Amino acid sequence: MLPLKDNIPTRRFPFVTVAIIAICCVVYFGLQRGGISGPSDASVVKYSAIPYEITHPGKHCVLAVDRFDTSRTAVLCRSRQIEAASASSDIVVRDRKQPSTLLTILFAMFMHGGILHIAGNMLFLWIFGNNVEDSMGRPRFAAFYLLGGLVATMTQVLVGPNSTTPTLGASGAIAAVLGGYALLYPRARGVTLVFIIIFVTVIELPALLVLGAWFLLQLADASATPIAGGGGVAYFAHIGGFIFGLLLIRVFANRVHSDYDYANRLPVY
Repeated sequence: MLPLKDNIPTRRFPFVTVAIIAICCVVYFGLQRGGISGPSDASVVKYSAIPYEITHPGKHCVLAVDRFDTSRTAVLCRSRQIEAASASSDIVVRDRKQPSTLLTILFAMFMHGGILHIAGNMLFLWIFGNNVEDSMGRPRFAAFYLLGGLVATMTQVLVGPNSTTPTLGASGAIAAVLGGYALLYPRARGVTLVFIIIFVTVIELPALLVLGAWFLLQLADASATPIAGGGGVAYFAHIGGFIFGLLLIRVFANRVHSDYDYANRLPVY
């Protein structure tokens, strides 16, 4: 299921939501040098949040590339590994100077691993983020989004503290938005693209059904994914972000659109 739009009009233009989308696009195509084939590996390792760096203050990870086969790469975080790679004539070590670990946690919230990754995330943010922003105002939404992303990242770090796999993407922060939306607007409906084997159709479904199915899918995938495994999707970040949104949305949302489903109510005589 792929949501295309919901039926809740916003009362103000969602400047923060649009700004986040713009920043993510600038970061992907500019900072990450991304395109159809994905971003550069060097930018991913340099600017992403890496759990090992977060749990080992002062340690930084680097990208090691085979000099004769650039498709062969490795992320090195331990001093002995980095020094051995630097001394080898067959390996090129990229970017020994790394930004602050605290900055990489922030940078990672606006980075993406590929064109489909950013396209999907920005679609979800546009559909659901504008209404969540409308429910609390712009400064509060910016704080909610960033805190949701921070909690999502730390959840992923908690389950894999020694992982050297870069964690990046707006998915965790957007998951917080989805959790908040599900609690604030349980009766909302959305136009959804549904894939049934070889058939594709567009139908209107309860947004709560779509978001609930998405969350259950994250739980299922997380339970089937080795915590210490490398690569893949940060399912635990999605789960942490979504739960944060569910638990904290009422703290932030101070101007909820209470009659959002008025047009769909049946008249009572």
